[in-house]
Formats: sequence, C-alpha cells, structure tokens
Amino acid sequence: MSAPKTFLFTSESVSEGHPDKVCDRISDEIVDLFLAADPEARVACETLATTNRVVLAGEVRGHSLLNRNALIERARNAIKDIGYVQDGFHWRTAQIDCLLHSQSADIAQGVDAAGNKDEGAGDQGIMFGYACNETLELMPAPIHYAHAILRSLSEARHGWAEPLLGPDAKSQVTLEYRDGKPVRATSIVVSTQHSEELEQDDVRDIVRPHVMRALPESWMCDDADFYVNPTGRFVIGGPDGDCGLTGRKIIVDTYGGAAPHGGGAFSGKDPTKVDRSAAYAARYLAKNVVASGLAERCTIQLSYAIGVSKPLSVYVNTDGTGAVDETRLARTLQELMDLSPRGIREHLSLNKPIYARTAAYGHFGRAPDADGGFSWERRDLAMQLRGAFA
Repeated sequence: MSAPKTFLFTSESVSEGHPDKVCDRISDEIVDLFLAADPEARVACETLATTNRVVLAGEVRGHSLLNRNALIERARNAIKDIGYVQDGFHWRTAQIDCLLHSQSADIAQGVDAAGNKDEGAGDQGIMFGYACNETLELMPAPIHYAHAILRSLSEARHGWAEPLLGPDAKSQVTLEYRDGKPVRATSIVVSTQHSEELEQDDVRDIVRPHVMRALPESWMCDDADFYVNPTGRFVIGGPDGDCGLTGRKIIVDTYGGAAPHGGGAFSGKDPTKVDRSAAYAARYLAKNVVASGLAERCTIQLSYAIGVSKPLSVYVNTDGTGAVDETRLARTLQELMDLSPRGIREHLSLNKPIYARTAAYGHFGRAPDADGGFSWERRDLAMQLRGAFA
C-alpha cells in the first residue's frame, strides 16, 4: 500500500536545558575530554541528573591523568554553560558523583585490532540514516523547524535579548503535506521555562516572533492552534522539575520520527561504538544520494555484530523516488566508503573532540564545522555518485 499524499505529520524538539539533554551534553563533554587527550580513547558514559544531583557512570579507557576531579569539573562547566543558576539545580552547588570505571577486558578484546583481525564493532545493532529534499539541509521539515524554533530562543536567552527565559524548553511542529510535500503548519506548541515575573501572555509574545522567523513565510498556523505553555506556568524546570538521563531523546536527535531508528543512543559514546559512528555514516551516505539527484528520499540501514569489522548488511530504500537500481546503489556506496568501524572513523575523521556540540538541536541537518564537527553532513560523494550512474 502506498503512503498517502495528503496528511499531517508532527515532530518535536527539546532545548539544551531539557533534563535529558543536560545529561546528553555532560556525557558528550566527557567523550570530548578523553578524545582530546587520547584520540584512541574508549568512552561509554551515562549521566543521571535530578534536583541538585548529577551522577556519571559507565566505562572508559584513556589518558590516566583524567581523574575524577577533572571529569566532575567538566560536567559542572557544562551545566554553567547551559545556564542553570536556580535553587534546585545550580552549576556551582550541585553534587556531582563520578562512578566511571575501566572498560571491560572482554569488550576490549572483541573490539581491538590484533594480528590479522581488524578492529571490530563495539556492539551488535542496526543503524539507520535518512535524507530527503524537503529542506535545504535535506532533513524532514517538521523536525527541522522544531529545532529552529528552540535554537532561536536559546540564542536570544544566551545573548541576553530574552533574559527572563529559562534553559528548559520544548517545541512541537505539525505540518500539512499535500502531494507528499510540506506546505504549512497546522499547529505549533512551545513550552519554555520562564521567570516568576512573566505571565503566560508575556511568554506567548516573546515566543511568537521566534516561531515566525523559523518558519517559511506564510506557513504560520492559525492563532487558535498556536499553543505556548499550555499549562499556564513553567517556572520550575530542568532536572529539578524532572529527572534526566542520557540517551532518552533519540528521535529528537535524528529525524523526528520521519524515518526508522535502530534504537541505540549517540551521546556518551566514543566513535568505535557503531550506535554512533554507523548512524553518522548512514546519514552521510543517504544525504549524498539525495544531494546527487539520484533520489528524492533515501533510507539506509547498516547492521553489525560485536567484534566483527564489516557490516552484516547494507540496505538502501529510495521509497519509489530513485532514478537507479537500489541493489546496485548499495554496492556502489560500499565501493565509495569503507563501512568497517575503522573505515567510518577515518573517512569522517571522528576521533576528535567534536561531540558536545551535537548534544542538542539534532545530530543531523547541521553545517559541517571547520574543525571536523558534523563531517557526516558533507556532500563530497555526490559528484562521484552521479559519475557512477552517468
């Protein structure tokens, strides 16, 4: 059965001050700290945050000088940068416990290269990548605009243009699709933490221009379908209002539900973990397929076994929009990129401290940075793909 051409689709985003995103940020700061000291470090860091309490747990292998005090200081600075200075969660007074320990020797044995054995995947699993031509960034439109609204509010808060807003916020964007293309918003929901001084109507007035700027012209929904802080009050927020954990916002991190997700989270994991690196590789390949003009939409699935270097399967689906045979396309992509864990890391230069910046507003649809951040958003394979199918 073919997908309907006219429908509504909704995606949500959360800000860097959302409890789960605070944890993602701290976990990725720990990854960056280790990779800056040792590009071959191994990190699997989970974070829990609640009222004035943060707990780091997991396993690491890396530079011996990175003691607990250094890790705790990095976590505290992340909380400060996000902007938490409230009684129930303050960067200066929060108790931070570091329970990280050495990586399991059994896991290390399966992953490490030895003799004729290439480096294996850090775990079994399936990873998906997706791209479509709905936006210039080749991302699904609902999640793209949900992120854009919160990024605008965050920039205004950090720049002191809106000092009465707090760090915790959520957005939700529902778009109408006609003939398979997004044409307008039918409803917008924004909930943002705020000072005691503001009433609900004040917050609504602050939020509206940020929504208007984020959306294409004339896409704004009717006023009756524009919801700001629907409960009426959002003063207590962040980990003081709700416990946070690393890895609980995987759909926000990827495609807003418009594409499958293999289930693995990204934050807190070094790039030997294919949950992270292979998902980046799959997005990179899917984006280049769409950028090359070979398809309007592309989904790629990769699968791995722990300790095994090559993917067990490579699946490509262009959802009926492709101009070339999908089986041949899958073979060509594997010829253009080595999809072993080592091959992915080398092709995308992933052994760098580039991960804290990914922790909020999506891992995909971002501009590549000069230092190698978001390297998986490059379009440098598009010309080779066009040539292969000329």
